Amino acid sequence: MSSHSLRVLVAEDEPFNRRRLTRLLREAGCEVVAELEDGPSVLDWLSRGEDVDALFLDIQMPGLTGLDVSADLPRPFPVVFVTAYAEHAVRAFEQAATDYLLKPVTAGRLAGTLQRLRTQSGREWGTRPTGPFRIPIKAGDGVVLVDLTKATHFVFEEDSVWAFAGERLRTAWKTLAEAESALGDRVVRGHRHLLIRPEAIVGVRAGDSGRLRVRLAGGVELEVSRGAAPRIKERLRLT
Repeated sequence: MSSHSLRVLVAEDEPFNRRRLTRLLREAGCEVVAELEDGPSVLDWLSRGEDVDALFLDIQMPGLTGLDVSADLPRPFPVVFVTAYAEHAVRAFEQAATDYLLKPVTAGRLAGTLQRLRTQSGREWGTRPTGPFRIPIKAGDGVVLVDLTKATHFVFEEDSVWAFAGERLRTAWKTLAEAESALGDRVVRGHRHLLIRPEAIVGVRAGDSGRLRVRLAGGVELEVSRGAAPRIKERLRLT
């Protein structure tokens, strides 16, 4: 992540807490590009393709919780969860959050979070990598490297990320966030447990409630979440 002033979105349904966090962020040098009150508003705002460096999401919000929003993002963003309950931190990190903040948020604690965002290892969000890429596939006590173009999609299940390349192959990645970080813009999020290689999509049709059905090379058809559908349409130049 670059050292420019961080552009951040704040989602918090309690006005006092929202104003406080927004003030602290601005005092710390951030540009607050949106202040929203509920989960659906976050997904609607992001679906317009707005540029933002990080999301500060209250966990308990009406409509969709911060955890729901994080699982349904149209493309990957660094997420910081804000909560009054320390026990939510475990679930936050299960969803690969960059950090979490306990209410009431303090300037000192926020400074640490912003430093993590600025120095977060290596990945430039939203950039398109180029060149060949090979997937690390587990083989005995080692790995073999398989050309990414052989895979259509990746699924997290049974505590592992599996690549589908004519057969189901266990990768060396332990979480979908780890796979997503390694693959970058070579894949697009389909839902909380699914990454799809856009070039493998050979057909799309409307699903229920704003979802999308995508057909992959080889004939597999998968359902894409409502939040992810706009990003996939954008990558396929269908919008």
